[in-house]
Amino acid sequence: MELPPSASFLAAVLATALCFLLPIIHRRRSRRSHRKYNLPPGPRAWPVIGNLNLIGPLPHRSVHKLSKRHGPLMSLRLGSMPAVVGASVDVARLLLRTHDLALIDRPRTASGRYTGYDYSDMLWSPYGAYWLQARRLWKAEVFSAPRLRSHERVRDDEVRAMLRGLYDGPAAAGRAVVLIDHLFTVNINVISLMVLGRKYAVGDDGAGSAPTTPEEFKWMIEEFFFLSAPLRNIGDVIPLLNWLDPRGYIGRMKKLRKMFDRFLEHVLDEHNERRRREGEKFVATDMVDLLLELADNPNLEVPIERDGVKAFTLNLLVGLPDTTSVTVEWAMSELLRNPDVLAKATEELDRVIGRERHVTEGDIPNLPYIEVIVKETMRLHPVSPLLAPRLSREDVSVGGHDIPAGTLVFVNVWAIARDPAVWGKDASEFRPERLVGSGVDVKGHDFELLPFGSGRRMCPGISLGLKMVQVILANLLHGYAWRLPDGVAREELSMEEKFGLSMPRKVPLEAVAEPRLPAHLYAGP
Repeated sequence: MELPPSASFLAAVLATALCFLLPIIHRRRSRRSHRKYNLPPGPRAWPVIGNLNLIGPLPHRSVHKLSKRHGPLMSLRLGSMPAVVGASVDVARLLLRTHDLALIDRPRTASGRYTGYDYSDMLWSPYGAYWLQARRLWKAEVFSAPRLRSHERVRDDEVRAMLRGLYDGPAAAGRAVVLIDHLFTVNINVISLMVLGRKYAVGDDGAGSAPTTPEEFKWMIEEFFFLSAPLRNIGDVIPLLNWLDPRGYIGRMKKLRKMFDRFLEHVLDEHNERRRREGEKFVATDMVDLLLELADNPNLEVPIERDGVKAFTLNLLVGLPDTTSVTVEWAMSELLRNPDVLAKATEELDRVIGRERHVTEGDIPNLPYIEVIVKETMRLHPVSPLLAPRLSREDVSVGGHDIPAGTLVFVNVWAIARDPAVWGKDASEFRPERLVGSGVDVKGHDFELLPFGSGRRMCPGISLGLKMVQVILANLLHGYAWRLPDGVAREELSMEEKFGLSMPRKVPLEAVAEPRLPAHLYAGP
């Protein structure tokens, strides 16, 4: 949530908007005056801007401070939109489980309109027959266990290629690695092969001209997550400003939509040409093939149009590379600041795997300490600290307070993960041992730890995301000994965040990697 940078900007917005909005506000209040809601407590709101002046560049931290004062279920006014924020385990359970269906809708954001193909993707599509059908298809087809198993070799090959790239590049020269670049590459290669059938944005196979370069594609995904942040565009809550577009975000969304559309049209045209060419012999080999087959199914309750196929493809393409890369980078950052934890993880890998092979996905259940490192990383650094905003479909009572229909609903999973009442006095410290034998999982059942959300709107790609985070992190730790560059003390390593739809490091992590395994394990296939 990036808000106006100065009081003068807010004053200008206020002066401009008052003339237009005060008559509307007066009429709405007159119509609703007969309804008396017992709203949750919250700070007093200004006209027009509401409580936007209280929200800083890291909104999850801002609302956490406000929740300490007003309680775990708090009311806010964000421009013209009423909002509530849940910030405790009990409240999260009420919002995401008890009242899941009443609070399951999505707000009509500019991001959903422009980069979500007019709300036809999985993230921003409203609750209804279309979204319910898509959710069923994603669970049963796109992310089914057999389909994920069928691509295990792809994931294994690309992780080995990442290790080889480190060995042939910065590791051999003793230079520091900008880790996020290598993480992004392995993840975009994996998801491209799984979803598109080849590495369109990498250009390594010569199979036709791709409409993007690797650098451009990486920028497009980063731009997507930046612009899709909750309330990034202030016009979502002060509608007049959509027309003015004072920060230029609408323009950037339109540009990004055109860039993705050019790429996705190219992808769909290639896939449809192969389907036409092979005729009855055609067999779906990737997820775009599957989506096109589903779209052709005449028995679907709601037809999936071409824009829907592009929207779902875009969801698949952008979700894994960013979120997985961000999580592994945070895990490596914490391990470099905590050498005792790093040593313990390395000891487990040597004991279970040895030094004569790489780590495979099948090894992960036998690496419990790696698993709790991943959980602890997701606790302290949830990819989406406020989760994607929900919208109440009807009036509902939560904990003795009313949430009227049309209210934005946020769950501050970042604050819950730092609650001393849940995690102890050291809640803000990285200590994987706290999760050893705890039984607390990340799959939406335990409301103390919700990196993927919970309920019907939780992330559908959780299985694939977990596999990639665990196997990449395990192989990085097994394949290399890591240290900070000379002159950088672990206590001085910056852990500042950058807010978006995901929450990456503000400054990319740099570290030195020294090979730990025999040279032949870093060789090509």
